[in-house]
Amino acid sequence: MSTVLRQHAEQLFAQELEELQKNDSNKKPANWKLSPQSVVMYLTGGKLNNGFEVSPKYIGNKRLMEIAVATLTTDRALLLYGLPGTAKSWVSEHLAAAISGDSTMIVQGTAGTGEEAIRYGWNYARLLAEGPSEKALVETPVMRAMKDGKIARIEELTRIGADVQDTLITILSEKTLPVPELNTEVQAVRGFNVIATANNRDKGVNELSSALKRRFNTVILPVPDSMEEEIDIVRRRVESFEKVMELPAEPPALQEIKRIVTIFRELRNGASLDGKTKIKSPSGTLSTAEAISVVNNGMAMAAYFGDGQLKANDLAAGILGAVVKDPVQDKIVWKEYLETVVKPREEWKDIYRACRDLD
Repeated sequence: MSTVLRQHAEQLFAQELEELQKNDSNKKPANWKLSPQSVVMYLTGGKLNNGFEVSPKYIGNKRLMEIAVATLTTDRALLLYGLPGTAKSWVSEHLAAAISGDSTMIVQGTAGTGEEAIRYGWNYARLLAEGPSEKALVETPVMRAMKDGKIARIEELTRIGADVQDTLITILSEKTLPVPELNTEVQAVRGFNVIATANNRDKGVNELSSALKRRFNTVILPVPDSMEEEIDIVRRRVESFEKVMELPAEPPALQEIKRIVTIFRELRNGASLDGKTKIKSPSGTLSTAEAISVVNNGMAMAAYFGDGQLKANDLAAGILGAVVKDPVQDKIVWKEYLETVVKPREEWKDIYRACRDLD
């Protein structure tokens, strides 16, 4: 077993990608490892003609994945947009893995991301010693993707300053990256494209210019539609975490996952599942990703400080940490939810007591 804490998608799902490639009889765009149909199957799961099962990476509307993949066959870039925790980065990584066989050409967007992170940089020791030269040039993931005809990923695009964002315009419209210092340019090889992600919670931080927006096709990834969908996502991701971390604990009971998802959905939607009780929503997003994190944390607690079986006591601290982001307002919301929704549920007495004990 690999000792790497988190393998890249193309390593973790190498067997699935290999099987899909062997059974792929559809036309592939230039430099794509799989056909668009096989990329969608890789993302949404299914059974191949030889009986091999492909696990779903994205559980939700298949049409959204078809639109995303179709976009990447054109000259327009793809922007995955939505609430935090709606699997934007996850989908971006798996798209790059299935299309290019390489999900590592990534730029992490922050307020401090400069032009040199997207275009190119310089080895300053060499630059001072030799002057501008190809050897002194430091290639970025975007430049490498252009040269190799692969997918470049830009995470949290709206966190990058507007002036830096706009360095993408020439790359996306002209498919070229000028290097004026060397009086040359890098032209994109067929197969090159960009997948960017952005949170709608960051709206207004650094709005995309209209010129840049036109170069992207936006696919909005929603929160899971149904309770069953969200439970399935959490269960699959927790199973994967448990295997990698080799926790000495039993797999979590579906009932415990269901309770966490129920709490998150009720607080997110501002009403109990039966619709009889209105609830105030806390300031956090309470995303599916956070639900996964709460169960994972509970598993670690059960493994090392419990009896190896996930119980309410193991989950309580994680739930509180996820819900109470603002120590004043969110605490009031949480206490009200505990008393009006959790306490009356007979089968939830253990969760109620465990959470009350932490107050």
